[in-house]
Amino acid sequence: MSSTADRSSDGWSGRTNTQMLAVASTTLLLSGLLWFNYSAVLPTVVERWGLSGVHAGVVYGAFQAGYLLGVIPFGVLADRYAARSVIAAGATVAALGGIAFGAVANGFLGGSILRFVSGLGMAAVYVPGMRFVSEWFGPSGRGTAMGVYVGAFSLSSGLSFVLTSSVAAGFGWRSGILLTSGLALCAGPLMFLLGRDNPDREFGGSGFDLSLLRDRSFLAGVSVYSAHNWELFGIRNWLPAFLVSTAAVGAAATPVATAGLLAGLVTAAGGVGNIAGGWLSDSVGRLRVIAVGLALSGAGTFLLGSLAWQSLSVLAAVVIGYGIVLTMDSAPTSTAITVAVDDEQLGTALSLQAFLGMLPGMVSPVLFGAALDIGGYALAMPTLGVGALLGVGGVYLFWTTTADGSLSAKSTAGAD
Repeated sequence: MSSTADRSSDGWSGRTNTQMLAVASTTLLLSGLLWFNYSAVLPTVVERWGLSGVHAGVVYGAFQAGYLLGVIPFGVLADRYAARSVIAAGATVAALGGIAFGAVANGFLGGSILRFVSGLGMAAVYVPGMRFVSEWFGPSGRGTAMGVYVGAFSLSSGLSFVLTSSVAAGFGWRSGILLTSGLALCAGPLMFLLGRDNPDREFGGSGFDLSLLRDRSFLAGVSVYSAHNWELFGIRNWLPAFLVSTAAVGAAATPVATAGLLAGLVTAAGGVGNIAGGWLSDSVGRLRVIAVGLALSGAGTFLLGSLAWQSLSVLAAVVIGYGIVLTMDSAPTSTAITVAVDDEQLGTALSLQAFLGMLPGMVSPVLFGAALDIGGYALAMPTLGVGALLGVGGVYLFWTTTADGSLSAKSTAGAD
């Protein structure tokens, strides 16, 4: 592997490295408020707009579709030009789409279009941000840095649920959407004014390289990431609605607000899983952490769908624990890919990973909704768990395509 990663600080030494990680993570935290603010008020929007389970899933999936359409072009741009500028522009577009959704969306078609615009802008934030972080950290410390960055997304998602649902409970669902979208509008100026591109970075990447699609190790990593997203985006879209359906939350004085608060805590707990997974991947090996995380979270979906959940304290403890293991595999998977490709292809590889890996994240909420319409949550939840458990098989494929087939910390923690 070439240049920037080798010249960057190999861990946490270096004040500038830490500052740039803070800027990138804060930018993602603000922009990430957009991703699930619709999900936080989904029960109310479904009722007001008269949406079926499938239509509700499509409105959410429109964000994913916009993200997928933009992620490869913006990844290539981040290789060719300054990632900072790409991120700042995308964050602004995403926020404006969110503001428009909260202000004027009034049904399935308009809501889907505006969510699509927000997703398109977000495509220029998340993956280019990973490229930006990778420019500042070498392989031995990159897992921890990536865990912090991705953890900011989990924290943001949790805050989105809490802020949106809390404001919506008092002032209506549009106010909740407008608040989180307004905060997201601060992300672009923050990155543009305070971010700095690594002075050692070489610009002018060669663009999309089809050889990545012939790299068995890369494709195995994408399969693992696909399994992760199948479960992650399915559960995050439907979690508030699932919680409202339980006996424990349904008995609360304000079920929707209670579900939003609990969903926010669960999602924010994913930040702990991201950081822990990233740190452990630097210490004991990426593939071990990925496999354990997927196995635990996949089993958790079967548990959630099988019980009545009449005790709020027990339900809260289980879903928060589930939220932690749900994200343990994310940062190690992305980090493994960053150390497996050449530096000039880093943004392109991450964006291709995101494009292929996020396709299941667009489909699973719709399939979940269809299963929910047919057989309730007892049938819908396992549709997510099966995908996660199949991801464990993807980890085995990843292992067999590494240079020495070893699961030792040295070889799987991204040694250069």
